Amino acid sequence: MSDANLLAATVRTEFGKGAARRTRRDGNVPAVLYGHNEVPQHLSVDAKAFAAVLREHGTNAILNLDIEGKKHLAMTKSVVVHPIRRYIEHADLLVIRRGEKVVVDVLVEITGDAASGTLVTQETNVLSVEADAMKLPESIEVSVEGLEPGTQITAGGITLPAGVTLAGDPEALIVNVITAPAAEPTAAEAAEAAADAATAEAAE
Repeated sequence: MSDANLLAATVRTEFGKGAARRTRRDGNVPAVLYGHNEVPQHLSVDAKAFAAVLREHGTNAILNLDIEGKKHLAMTKSVVVHPIRRYIEHADLLVIRRGEKVVVDVLVEITGDAASGTLVTQETNVLSVEADAMKLPESIEVSVEGLEPGTQITAGGITLPAGVTLAGDPEALIVNVITAPAAEPTAAEAAEAAADAATAEAAE
């Protein structure tokens, strides 16, 4: 097994909010590893190392967990981040097998420029797809180059990488191209227009 994204983990024997706070105070993240009908394992992983993997590879990164000398392949199922202080409060990790297909949400990135006078709105930032756990795309690009007003791109209309299939609703709206609304006049422009109107009225 490759040592890419290797994370050392220890088994937690204390539970509850107090234990979780102590785990975080020691520079670790409380996590639970589950899946494949295995008994869930309550773990503690290094907070800085885990955050570094998420920053570099996103939340769908494959993790090589070393749990007290025993290797496990896993991926992040969910991460709870403190809303203000932004540290990772808790993580759920999913046991995976090589060659196994998983369903994940992948980031949608808009590229290109639509036709002049248009406004591009992105209705959702992620796309639900199924793929080999070891070959998950980090993002999926959707080009809007030259698209005219009235163009809509649905999930089913997006070209996916080889080996990746759509897992969500194909009719879900992802990108909407509309006519750009007219710019609201500034206060100065409105005052100038009113003055012009008043001058024209006086001249009459």
